[in-house]
Amino acid sequence: MKKIFSIVLALGLILTATAQKRKQNKEVTIAQRTELSLKKMTLRLDLTERQQNKIRPLLMEKHSKFNNSHKKRKADRKKLSSEERYAKKIQHLDYKIAFKNKMKDILDDKQYEKFEKSFLKKKRKMAKRRMKIKKNKGSHSRG
Repeated sequence: MKKIFSIVLALGLILTATAQKRKQNKEVTIAQRTELSLKKMTLRLDLTERQQNKIRPLLMEKHSKFNNSHKKRKADRKKLSSEERYAKKIQHLDYKIAFKNKMKDILDDKQYEKFEKSFLKKKRKMAKRRMKIKKNKGSHSRG
């Protein structure tokens, strides 16, 4: 009985420690997130120093915009009307179009093609994740 208790206690401590580590890892500043994204993009697209300097402010804006809208959404927690939801989607899509156009101006054709492919890959990955989440939510509510 004591062995079982000590095993359960040790397991609980391990799970608590890993959960705290995960929470600490999420607290990355916008500047850090920007640099990480830029480094990954540099590796993937073989960016020059000039291109990195042009992309850095775009990524900084993108990450700060996401961070601000995420905090705002978290604070509000209200249902949006269909008009509000539509306006937000239009605003988001306009931002994405502008971002893509700016990236097209900075990158050469080969780099932009790689950029597009990686963007589509991320989009598919997120769609799969959303489907998995919806599937799991559906199965839990039936039980």
